[in-house]
Amino acid sequence: MDIEIVAVGGYNEVGRNMTAVRCDKEIVIFDMGIRLDQIMIHEDAELENMHSLDLIEMKAIPDDTMMNTVEGSVKAIVSTHGHLDHIGAIPKLAHRYNAPIIGTPYTVELIKQQIQGEQKFGVNNKVQVLRAGHRYRISQNLTLEFVKMQHSIIDTVMAVLHTKRGAIIYANDFKFDRTPVIGEPPDFARLRQIGKDGVLALIVESTNIDRKGRCPSERIARDLVRDTISSYEDDKSAIIVSTFSSHISRIKTIAECAHEIGRKPVLLGRSMERYSTTAEQLKLVAFPPTLSVFGNRRTVDRTLRNMMKTGKEKFLPIVTGHQGEPGAILTRVAHGDTPYRLEKGDKILFSAKVIPNPMNYGQRYLVETLLRQKGARIFDELHVSGHAYREDHYELIHLLNPQHIIPSHGDVDMTGGYLKFAEGCGYTLNNDLHILRNGQRVLIK
Repeated sequence: MDIEIVAVGGYNEVGRNMTAVRCDKEIVIFDMGIRLDQIMIHEDAELENMHSLDLIEMKAIPDDTMMNTVEGSVKAIVSTHGHLDHIGAIPKLAHRYNAPIIGTPYTVELIKQQIQGEQKFGVNNKVQVLRAGHRYRISQNLTLEFVKMQHSIIDTVMAVLHTKRGAIIYANDFKFDRTPVIGEPPDFARLRQIGKDGVLALIVESTNIDRKGRCPSERIARDLVRDTISSYEDDKSAIIVSTFSSHISRIKTIAECAHEIGRKPVLLGRSMERYSTTAEQLKLVAFPPTLSVFGNRRTVDRTLRNMMKTGKEKFLPIVTGHQGEPGAILTRVAHGDTPYRLEKGDKILFSAKVIPNPMNYGQRYLVETLLRQKGARIFDELHVSGHAYREDHYELIHLLNPQHIIPSHGDVDMTGGYLKFAEGCGYTLNNDLHILRNGQRVLIK
């Protein structure tokens, strides 16, 4: 059986992830993501009316036209979790392939919502739910398995494609969190068994490979957030928190802390509403009963006006805008474009790090400057990453003992950093370690 790894997107940058695995003439696609920063959009952005060719030209979604040169037919489109850099291009590209879209329950719901909102293309692919710990038979020769994993979004898995030549593991994205806030720890026993059975190739993220040690548990972030918020229990100034709208574990922590100090937690923003409401409907999270959610812009402004009238000290808004994205709630507040007015002593908590690219750094700097000019006090770094550090990668390699490694999910500095790391683990470039760029492919011999 010929096995070929095709790097479609996410090998030149962080974002627009898409990898194809060809097994003889059967192809399985992993991820179809977007790159948000490429067209100055944010979590509340509307892509529904944009054409795929325009988005490809902008380098915002994978250029999957190269798939025309890959011999075979696509049998499945697999999504390991619900982040937009992994599922955001599905409404634009999936209709080109006569194949089911497979994901965990939460991921599938997010994909269905995106497909439902799509204005340019009709996506009629079957959408198939596969839970962690279960298998799906793609064909006589290929079986897909989902292994329980942790990341900065709930219901994340590691995908294992079982072939006649051994397992091919897709590990974008993962975190070895043994004490998660929501869900169960990764299934280390299953990974160890798969490693014993034989792993032909590991396609693995390289995002945090240069960070030493192990990635801290989400419980560390929970304690950071709780320590900061609880210290202002009797404070009468505003407290606003901005975090990733998809980070349900973090939102749960923030909402609970607000509830504990007697403030009403309020989720504001279209994406905040979508991710949290979906998680609650699937019974994957339980928020405090005092939580309220508003997504529509007009309703958001009306809610902010009500906060000013009732008293800012009675509420804790949880908002989008931690990257300084144009049009996000916090950005609008900083510019004075909402009824909500900041005053000296008000507190802004960033429970998210800046995604590393020049645009985000510039936008975040501008927002922080505007907030400080209004007298706000800023707290940042109330966060832990959702991506594995170097020692986590070391553990993964020793659990799986893969014959070949293909670093992904990163720019050349990240995949190059993984190259140095993997060489220290005994792998050799162009022998059993393969560095790819978008549009390249490698035959696994």
